[in-house]
Amino acid sequence: MITALKKQNILHNPKEKEDWFGMFDGYDSCSEDTSSSSSSEESEEEVAPLPSSLPIIKNNGQVYTYPDGKSGMATCEMCGMVGVRDAFYSKTKRFCSVSCSRSYSSNSKKASILARLQGKPPTKKAKVLQKQPLVAKLAAYAQYQATLQNQAKTKAGNSAVSVEGFSWGNYINSNSFIAAPVACFKHAPMGTCWGDISENVRIEVPNTDCSLPTKVFWIAGIIKLAGYNALLRYEGFENDSSLDFWCNICGSDIHPVGWCAASGKPLVPPRTVQHKYTNWKAFLVKRLTGAKTLPPDFSQKVSESMQYPFKPCMRVEVVDKRHLCRTRVAVVESVIGGRLRLVYEESEDRTDDFWCHMHSPLIHHIGWSRSIGHRFKRSDITKKQDGHFDTPPHLFAKVKEVDQSGEWFKEGMKLEAIDPLNLSTICVATIRKVLADGFLMIGIDGSEAADGSDWFCYHATSPSIFPVGFCEINMIELTPPRGYTKLPFKWFDYLRETGSIAAPVKLFNKDVPNHGFRVGMKLEAVDLMEPRLICVATVTRIIHRLLRIHFDGWEEEYDQWVDCESPDLYPVGWCQLTGYQLQPPASQSSRESQSASSKQKKKAKSQQYKGHKKMTTSQLKEELLDGEDYSFLQGASDQESNGSATFYIKQEP
Repeated sequence: MITALKKQNILHNPKEKEDWFGMFDGYDSCSEDTSSSSSSEESEEEVAPLPSSLPIIKNNGQVYTYPDGKSGMATCEMCGMVGVRDAFYSKTKRFCSVSCSRSYSSNSKKASILARLQGKPPTKKAKVLQKQPLVAKLAAYAQYQATLQNQAKTKAGNSAVSVEGFSWGNYINSNSFIAAPVACFKHAPMGTCWGDISENVRIEVPNTDCSLPTKVFWIAGIIKLAGYNALLRYEGFENDSSLDFWCNICGSDIHPVGWCAASGKPLVPPRTVQHKYTNWKAFLVKRLTGAKTLPPDFSQKVSESMQYPFKPCMRVEVVDKRHLCRTRVAVVESVIGGRLRLVYEESEDRTDDFWCHMHSPLIHHIGWSRSIGHRFKRSDITKKQDGHFDTPPHLFAKVKEVDQSGEWFKEGMKLEAIDPLNLSTICVATIRKVLADGFLMIGIDGSEAADGSDWFCYHATSPSIFPVGFCEINMIELTPPRGYTKLPFKWFDYLRETGSIAAPVKLFNKDVPNHGFRVGMKLEAVDLMEPRLICVATVTRIIHRLLRIHFDGWEEEYDQWVDCESPDLYPVGWCQLTGYQLQPPASQSSRESQSASSKQKKKAKSQQYKGHKKMTTSQLKEELLDGEDYSFLQGASDQESNGSATFYIKQEP
């Protein structure tokens, strides 16, 4: 039988004392069929007695001391960590290090708050902070845990192939794939505070190799990282991988070492190796000395990074998926992991929707179109519906300010641009209109409607537009104008034939951040042709800040050029973390068995822009309703980069 844990400072009988890890003196008390003694071989594997001077364990840069189960214990009044009293700093043994002592002296309020987060009673100086009790923080975290559990239940209830038939862990293990690090995705949860979580970090996780009726935990080490997912191995298994398992590091059951002791949860060795050592406490101290674990506030950071400012019933302006040249008013229907399901305001049955991330350059505050001269479709609804309200402008992604007073883009200038109707291609394009605040109306040469109904809008700093010659220099296939017969295409000849000039190279965005992506890395990516879908994908090419994204199992014609800071890219495990459904790779057998109709559907999918099937010029003209447009186009902005690099553009004679 497992007895209740007792605090070490109230135990008087050393034989009953539990160590800092939350373990009992003997594993025998945890299992009825466990023998009280080990074999001679097991005895030889026992850990040697610990030295009187214990080494240290690091926690994201902070140094702490592990206990030996014999020395008196102390709690750092600055960071709340528990350790051997004799190893603490100062005569009073109040702090675990010099830095904590100094930090406490210079910032007692911060010390009190951190101590309370560790569950330590507040000091006298911290009494004033009790107006905002710790219960509020604990309740918020409990709600976060409940949300994760509900999402898991919801996913389990959906008999979708992406849930039942695909496992990132098996997919990566069987093919020796590498996933893009979480730090590559600044917009994703923990993207900016992932820290140095890496292989060999130790954590406390549920022990599934146990027959006890209660939930118990054990310490495991990270063998391999793949985005949010980690391959773990229980301590004590050494080179035995038989019970290795994958889990999401941001899950509610993942904790830093020391959490069990602080929370009163038992640490129980796995049944498979329970007889391997007679002194598990000494084993853990030796194994964990010098190791790293998660920050004490890791779960709190995860919870905070999954709070999103956009809420249902907020009104925004978003690109009209049926007519690229204009925006419409839409209402936020739901928010999942920062992704918004927007329903166009005049949709009576609420099925006319559009998916995008809250940092997408395709959404703007109400009044944005009018302010820059962008075309806008007036809603048939003249009055706001009850409960709907305009989204505050400061919540939208900011674009870099530009100076249009000097040399600037002009109508008729030529450039190269990613075709929003076919994101696998970069095309010959022309600036058709210069809007305010650095926005440009652009058309693809050879496929434009006379009335500009198929123009689209990019910001001048957008990473989706390039100077003339960019594709040639970087060995990318440039798509020439439709019907142009002088192949191979030469920019010098084309500019002379059309009497045009190229947009100056210096006007383009040349910033290239140190994004961290590498060719072959796995990730989860939005299919921008059908943006409600998030698929298993691979980075197949990198040109400066431009990534070529391939959807696993599909042909290369469905690849998409995407910016390295696009909010439509996510780490491996993002769908599991947020409860979003992941689309697995298409198998070869399923592709070969598809009917002609399904193939046609796939073809249509590749011709959509944000969920819209690409239409001919005449179709666009017929569908564009006269009288519904104001001459005020949908904008595209990109987040500012952290670094810079130079574009090497070939200069034509």
